[in-house]
Amino acid sequence: MAGNWKMYKTAQETQAFFEKFNALVAAAQGRDVVLCPTFPSLPAAVEATKGTRIGIGAQNLYWKNEGAFTGEVSGPMLTAVGVKWVIIGHSERRQYFGETDESVLKKTVAALEAGLNPIVCVGERLEERESGNTEAVLGTQFNEGIAKLTPEQFAKIVIAYEPVWAIGTGKTATPEIASDAHRFIRAQALAAFGAAAAASVRILYGGSVKPDNTKTLMAKDDIDGALVGGASLTPDSFAAIVNF
Repeated sequence: MAGNWKMYKTAQETQAFFEKFNALVAAAQGRDVVLCPTFPSLPAAVEATKGTRIGIGAQNLYWKNEGAFTGEVSGPMLTAVGVKWVIIGHSERRQYFGETDESVLKKTVAALEAGLNPIVCVGERLEERESGNTEAVLGTQFNEGIAKLTPEQFAKIVIAYEPVWAIGTGKTATPEIASDAHRFIRAQALAAFGAAAAASVRILYGGSVKPDNTKTLMAKDDIDGALVGGASLTPDSFAAIVNF
């Protein structure tokens, strides 16, 4: 269960969140819990979760370790402050900042080389779904941004399916729609990396996940977790999702 805070919360607000949240999920079993604050709040988040099983992730990284790349942050810089996870290729990064399947692949490799656990995002826009191109879009994103990894690299990533039309809109893919997409992504993994890899890769659903729809989504065999946006900003709501 991963939470993406996007551009919300100062370091002080981050600390206050974990002061309440940590106890709410302390008894959670059989699931990884990850929260991804903004870059300035990462040290506070790492400090606030010491001694817990909560992982801290970044929302992005650059594929070079260092250099004249103003405004960018590298994998080694993230690991140096105690970050374990990183989101790569979120639809907002693709939509607003020009990220491509090629950059997603570069960033995924860089994250793995830095020892981070990448959460690699794929998903279609509303017009792509309505025109019947969902599988074509997901297939291209997988083949260009994920399938070029080595089997050893693929074994270390998590995939997040996030239909862009369901992010921050209040619209949620029905469990059936989400499950169909997850099944298709897993079939891509099967074709590229074999049965064992396809069975073991975790595929998260992201798109207006809330406490009241988590259980029905998680009941689907091919949905292995959630990448949560707005509902991860409040300790009570995200804890309810984690503890579904």
